[in-house]
Amino acid sequence: MAVAIALAAAPAMAQSPFSKTVFFGDSLTDTGNFRPVLVQLDPSAAVVGRFTTNPGWVWSDYVADHFGTDASPNGNGQTGDNYAIGGARVGVDSSVTLAPGTPALPVASLKSQMTRYLAANGGKADPNALYSVWGGANDLFAVQDAPAQAQAIIGAAVADEVGIVGTLKAAGAQYVMVMNLPDIGLTPASRAGGPVGMAQGTALAKAYNDALFGGLKQAGLQVIPVDTFSILQEIVADPGTYGFTNVSGMACTSVSSLTCSPLTTVAPNAANTYVFADGVHPSTAAHQIMGQYAISVIEAPRLQQVLTHSAQTTGRARADQVGTHLAGRPADGLSWWGNLRGDMQRYAHADLYDGMAPAGLFGVDWARDGVVLGGFAGFGRMDADFGNSKGDFTQDDTTLGLFAGWYGDKVWVNGQLSYSWLGYDVTRKVQLGPATREHKGSPDGSNLTAAVNAGYDFGQEGGFRHGPVAAVIWQKVKLDGYTESNASATALGYGDQDADSTVGRIGWQARYDGGNFRPYVQATYDHEFEKGKQASAWLQTMADVGTYKVPGLAFDRDYATVVLGARVNLWGLNSNIGMSTTTLQKSARDMTVFASFSGSF
Repeated sequence: MAVAIALAAAPAMAQSPFSKTVFFGDSLTDTGNFRPVLVQLDPSAAVVGRFTTNPGWVWSDYVADHFGTDASPNGNGQTGDNYAIGGARVGVDSSVTLAPGTPALPVASLKSQMTRYLAANGGKADPNALYSVWGGANDLFAVQDAPAQAQAIIGAAVADEVGIVGTLKAAGAQYVMVMNLPDIGLTPASRAGGPVGMAQGTALAKAYNDALFGGLKQAGLQVIPVDTFSILQEIVADPGTYGFTNVSGMACTSVSSLTCSPLTTVAPNAANTYVFADGVHPSTAAHQIMGQYAISVIEAPRLQQVLTHSAQTTGRARADQVGTHLAGRPADGLSWWGNLRGDMQRYAHADLYDGMAPAGLFGVDWARDGVVLGGFAGFGRMDADFGNSKGDFTQDDTTLGLFAGWYGDKVWVNGQLSYSWLGYDVTRKVQLGPATREHKGSPDGSNLTAAVNAGYDFGQEGGFRHGPVAAVIWQKVKLDGYTESNASATALGYGDQDADSTVGRIGWQARYDGGNFRPYVQATYDHEFEKGKQASAWLQTMADVGTYKVPGLAFDRDYATVVLGARVNLWGLNSNIGMSTTTLQKSARDMTVFASFSGSF
């Protein structure tokens, strides 16, 4: 038992839901495609190369860092997973000259970037990777240069971007994140044109976004949407909350943020206090918020699966106490029993969630000739924290159930059926730079549980007895859909969830039946037969886009459970005191401490 407890306390690392992150885009996503060329021109240019306040990161760096994947550039001799190139249009290849007198460098469009990726991978897209497609800004700049061709340019770019997503999906991609264009009217370049320039920039970005997501929907392509248009508006409307003091100027004094460094900013802390690095590109601090926002869109639906998993874990702990409340063949007649327990749950060394749930049960049994019929009721409350300051939740469960069993001299079997009413209060926190947003919700749910336990005893009654045990615990947990409070770019909505669990157990138990103190131990191998499901949600600011899906949480399906306890007579009552813990798991740690009492009427 000491070994089991030690294993239960050991750290467990959360695994990334994605095998890799692959980025297609322009300067907003580029993590240094041109850096090798810049270093050849000037060896001191190693700290520059991103279109921001270098050497700071852009949003794709933050996303890859969070998921433990790669965001290094792919191009100019670099072989990373970020194919984005500054200046790229969606479907039109172009070129750029970095310095006078130097050769022009090719700038592959997003369409060509995607083609290069698929060609390097045998025409297949890794189905477990996260793909990002963010383009269109340079096509809108082309519109500003040729207003008469606006409809043709936007139409072609939108068609190409929809085609990129469609091609990725057809090649096997499951998770494609599509960022809409930010409100270009808020950039310093648009502000230079006065109110007319700002209005034109906003209108162009909105027109592109509406056409893009309308086209994706019409094509039946489900994507993970990220609303950079709204989040930038929210930052500019309340800059102080996010640590900014300047929303209209440029942090860099260099011609382009590509070569911006700490030596060429208007102030030492400009990278953190200015929203924009140059006329169109965000600063490092603004990019960090964009990255945190994108991460929250992916992680929030996964957190909802914690709620149903917690209900399943609580349901198994409750079923165990009901199934083992009898020590063996009961005396004929009517009896009562009560149970108090504390359920402790921890996932990924608390990086995902951990909490404690005190709970109680009360039941009545009627027995004759080893046949037992009964009923029970219970209540429990889980108080838990999402890991890494992502919020918290409470879970209330009220249960009614029926129990039946048959107990012979050596063989016993029992079964139960129960229904629980679930209620939640959920607070989800989103970190955006120095600001913390809170979104709340109070969904209801239910848990229908059925369990069968059986065992066989070797040995003599009144002495040492041991034998095999087996069990099956089936649960159907339902969680009602709900919409989060604090409507904004980070607020989500969730549909109804159904989470099934079928856990089979097989193991061995041993106990000593003689005397007033009767210790016992049980160890089982447990297997979850149900596979995990994808998680889903929808953005409140982009509700027309519909539901998107991300990988679900990967809970362990094979583990061991050890129970250690003793049955004693206290104050004239039959008592059972002990603890149960799961172990040999990579990610989950569950433990229950319990005390039961029973007597005759």
